[in-house]
Amino acid sequence: MVKKVLILVLLGLAVLPQFAAAEETKPLQLAVFDPVQLVPKEDSIKGARLSMFYTVNKDVSGISLVWLGVNKAAGDVNGVEIGLGNWVEGAAYGGQIGVVNHVGKRFVGLQYGMVNVTEGDLTGLQWGLVNWTTGFMHGIQAGVVNISKGESVGADLGVVNYSEGSFKGFQGGFVNYAGRMRGFQLGIVNYARSLDGLQIGLGNYNGNKKPMEFMVLANWSF
Repeated sequence: MVKKVLILVLLGLAVLPQFAAAEETKPLQLAVFDPVQLVPKEDSIKGARLSMFYTVNKDVSGISLVWLGVNKAAGDVNGVEIGLGNWVEGAAYGGQIGVVNHVGKRFVGLQYGMVNVTEGDLTGLQWGLVNWTTGFMHGIQAGVVNISKGESVGADLGVVNYSEGSFKGFQGGFVNYAGRMRGFQLGIVNYARSLDGLQIGLGNYNGNKKPMEFMVLANWSF
């Protein structure tokens, strides 16, 4: 009898953390501003998060909608965020629609707003006035100013396109810059510290200096 009781106690202790973890995820968040919100910020949401001005949670899966403020996630987000500001400390998969969008780690999907920032790797589309990636960019940046601090594969479409690392693909804008360009630059001024491809514009600089360092209308190096 004692052995059976001990076994039941041990099973209960083993299952208890699972119940505790499950209680940390809620299906609905209603908030005015943190801490005036239905679910504490330490808990996660899997479902819908609706707020007036500002709400914070750990991980969020589903839809987040803030009327006049900021959606914030201290962890990761899977789903869609809509608000004046969308701020994710971790990774995000889905979409962000707002004036300012920020992801602290990897982002996969669409960022649409005036300012879009991904501090990790980006796979997808950034569409706004200013687009910024720190890690590896694999996709499209479309806006007035596009900045990529790491390696890039895809397309930059804007007034100013700046790729600090290597860029493989197409840059189209008034001013195009790439640390190492492997592809095609089309603009008024094209600058590549290292070129393996074609430049077409009024001024074209090729850091390889072969066949020419600077040429008008067109430059190339293969």
